[in-house]
Amino acid sequence: MMVNIQYNLQFEKICSILQLGEITRVPLEVAGGFLHRMYAIETTLGKYAIKALNPQIMLRPVAMQNYIHSEQIATISANHIPALPAKKFRGTSLQEIDNQYYLVFDWVEGKSLRCNEIKEVHCEQIGAVLADIHMTDFSELGIINDRPEHVELTDWCYYLQKGQENNLEWSYLLLEYIGKLNEWNALSNKSAKLLVKDMVISHRDLDSKNVMWHQDNPILIDWESAGYINPMQDLVETAIYWSQNEAGSVDKERFFVFIGGYKKKYGTLEADWKIVLANGFSGKLGWLEYSLKRSLWIECTDEDEQKMGIAQVTGTINDIRRYADMINELEEWLLE
Repeated sequence: MMVNIQYNLQFEKICSILQLGEITRVPLEVAGGFLHRMYAIETTLGKYAIKALNPQIMLRPVAMQNYIHSEQIATISANHIPALPAKKFRGTSLQEIDNQYYLVFDWVEGKSLRCNEIKEVHCEQIGAVLADIHMTDFSELGIINDRPEHVELTDWCYYLQKGQENNLEWSYLLLEYIGKLNEWNALSNKSAKLLVKDMVISHRDLDSKNVMWHQDNPILIDWESAGYINPMQDLVETAIYWSQNEAGSVDKERFFVFIGGYKKKYGTLEADWKIVLANGFSGKLGWLEYSLKRSLWIECTDEDEQKMGIAQVTGTINDIRRYADMINELEEWLLE
């Protein structure tokens, strides 16, 4: 999709300030994640992917430091695995131009895989890559694991009330599951306290959309979520990403192949799988709350974002429900 004149002028300014060359083709918006906007820029010096960071996210007090840390993590990871960190200019990866923040990447040829395109060989490869990340020494960065030991429960009733007041389509579904959401939230918070002492630094969002494949070789992109996580929680969540089909069901063979690829590098796994799986609600519930805020214009930039928020609320509630339904079976698999 072509971008508007305002963005064209902004990209010309970016290319001039960062000395990326002169733009030779009209910049195009490319499909990316659910948070930011990504553009393909071709210049006299090369081709780049420029990510315009969501202004609402950047208003958060910790956002700036989080992005700095995540790019530092990506840079160190690139010494051990096929990772793509942002390019540095003037000593920093995070570029501010006219109160808008950007990350600039060299363009990577390749494609991410859809659920029905993922084979066992991909699962084994990414399982091994995840183990390499978990065994990487990031201590030189001095990043402190400052996650609070006590996390307040989310006030789902507040969002339900706001949704009903605004006649938003997800209100009926939220009402139906609000009791369960409170239950899953409490379970997740309790398990998080038990896992907080065993943490590693990782990508934390290594689903298939964040891995580009070129000639059967992967390269890991989108490191913005990188930070501390329990390694077994990260392993299980990522194995699920890579073994789910389009209906959301987990393929047992691909799940075990992923775990096997990890174990070949990492070694024996030790975990209380019930606690690990309970904490698997955490990220999904966090995304649900953010999507609710987007759909209610609490954290939202434009109508496209608001529509995405509405769609994501429904999709995420259904995703959480499916996860709850499969937990017991996953625990049985992991104990085999």
